Amino acid sequence: MTSRARRGWPMLTRVLAVMLAGVLAVQLANFALLQLVPLPQPPVFTVAQVATALRSGHAPGGEFRFSAPTAPAMSRAGRAAGLAPALARSLGVGVDAVRLTFVDPPQFGRRGPPPGSRPDRRDDRREGAGSLLVGDFTAAVRRPDGRWVAVQPVRSGIGAWRLRLLFWLVLAVATIAPFAWLLARWVTQPVGAFADAAERIGRNPRTPPLAMRGPAEIRHAAETLNEMQRSLNRYVDDRTVMIGAIAHDLRTPLMRLALRLERAPDELRRGVERDVADMQAMIAAATDFVQGVTRAENRRRLDLRSLVESAVYDLVDRGDRAVVAPGDSVVVEGDPVALRTVIDNLLSNAIRYAGDAEVMVARDGRTAVLEVRDHGPGLPDDDLERAFEPFFRGEQSRNRETGGLGLGLASVRGVIHRHGGEVSIGNHPDGGLVARIRLPV
Repeated sequence: MTSRARRGWPMLTRVLAVMLAGVLAVQLANFALLQLVPLPQPPVFTVAQVATALRSGHAPGGEFRFSAPTAPAMSRAGRAAGLAPALARSLGVGVDAVRLTFVDPPQFGRRGPPPGSRPDRRDDRREGAGSLLVGDFTAAVRRPDGRWVAVQPVRSGIGAWRLRLLFWLVLAVATIAPFAWLLARWVTQPVGAFADAAERIGRNPRTPPLAMRGPAEIRHAAETLNEMQRSLNRYVDDRTVMIGAIAHDLRTPLMRLALRLERAPDELRRGVERDVADMQAMIAAATDFVQGVTRAENRRRLDLRSLVESAVYDLVDRGDRAVVAPGDSVVVEGDPVALRTVIDNLLSNAIRYAGDAEVMVARDGRTAVLEVRDHGPGLPDDDLERAFEPFFRGEQSRNRETGGLGLGLASVRGVIHRHGGEVSIGNHPDGGLVARIRLPV
């Protein structure tokens, strides 16, 4: 087996081959049309037939339709000028009493006379009665009373040849349709696969890599996407290891500092001990944030309302003011531990800054909506834009008891994004803040 056969044909070659095959199929259909469908036959009449119809005022076979124009125009060039004298001789009138006009130019050439005509008689040839009128024409004669009578060939509407041509056009479209569908599928299927893979990576960076199949260009793009996913995971893992190493290394000097403070005066020791405790808490919070965002998840189908009610009941047992609005169950796919942490973060923020929390869980189409509202002072518009930045705090004091470390909402956003959802906060029209989460169901 050759290397090309193992790798598959490149996309450029496949597209070019499909386009050429489609063009070849249409050209073959056109060639078959020329070979199988006969050329259309225009109406063909002899001068004698036209003269007979004009003389009698009716056509027994229904080949002509009659009209009474005032003074029809006369073609002064081409076959009309040459056939008008023959028509006048057949009618036994002067040339001025005859009008002959071709609607379409005589482009089909001279054909044999129709069945029943006898153009080969010597008197007909001598008088021009055997001459042919081909195509659409109007022939008129002025009668002795001065009125004009005109005849035209009766059109049959959509001829059989037009129906065959229409059928062949539909057949040509049906012939090219499989090639067009194959080409569109080859072009759009890899794009859709890349979009799905990118969405999966956005929800969970640890998702399995994209399968390596298809043309060389597609496999190269899939390999590049998989390498990017591995690079991102390595970067996040390295950052996590670095944060963990820093936290581990800082705990040792902080412990030594705490031991040395035992011999310090009481007033100095109490102040420094509070600072050391704050530093240890900050290190632990930063480590938990990084590990929480990057840890492997165990996802399953779960009832979001039950998870919310459990978190609210825990707050109520502690004496906090929290309530969840009644409603139906809403089932989503997610990591129960990570989603419970998100709910606890939002509820804790509401309790800390406003003293109360109201929770609503509902379903909007194919989306689960979770809202947590408080009745506090809210936030300025500028702070709403920055609320999800790490270490940003709306409460500007450095007191952790009132302001925290500013990692709660950042962690919430990371978890929700990994679940393919969206999170936002805003000021409620009646006061307070509303945090809104939307998750796919």
